[in-house]
Amino acid sequence: MSTIDDIRANIRDVHDFPKPGIVFKDITPLVGNGPLFRKTIDLFAERYEGAAVDTVVGVESRGFIIGAALAYRLGKGLCVIRKPGKLPYDTLQASYELEYGTDTLEVHSDALVPGARVLLVDDLVATGGTAVAAAALVEQLGATVFEHACIIELGFLKPREKLGQELFSLITYDPE
Repeated sequence: MSTIDDIRANIRDVHDFPKPGIVFKDITPLVGNGPLFRKTIDLFAERYEGAAVDTVVGVESRGFIIGAALAYRLGKGLCVIRKPGKLPYDTLQASYELEYGTDTLEVHSDALVPGARVLLVDDLVATGGTAVAAAALVEQLGATVFEHACIIELGFLKPREKLGQELFSLITYDPE
């Protein structure tokens, strides 16, 4: 079995979460498996070692898990993008559409150096709304998104059509 097959086998489907009709892709079994979590981060690191990336940006909340481990592995700083009211300093906001509603993200107003090239990381990209809002915050700070990276892409929701930057995913779920 390949590492990608192992990763896929350690993603749990939770039906009707956070609301009826949604199948939530739960990565907690994956990150709870130390050797497999390490291999997952190694796959991302192999792609981005030597890339012109200044900072890794992790998106609330599972993006923090992937982003922090990857930033450490690459020797880069970590910027976090959070839900409203979670950051203690002056913030910028961006709102976006989810596949099941709307939400808002925030970032500290001094979180990135203007001109920085960032790798935007999350566990999953569905419609692309969260990624677009996170990228808008990065751009408001004068930085640019080098690439979006995620473990899971819900390809059937066509997130690539919404993104203005490249998306790298380890696993893509398409309709069967």
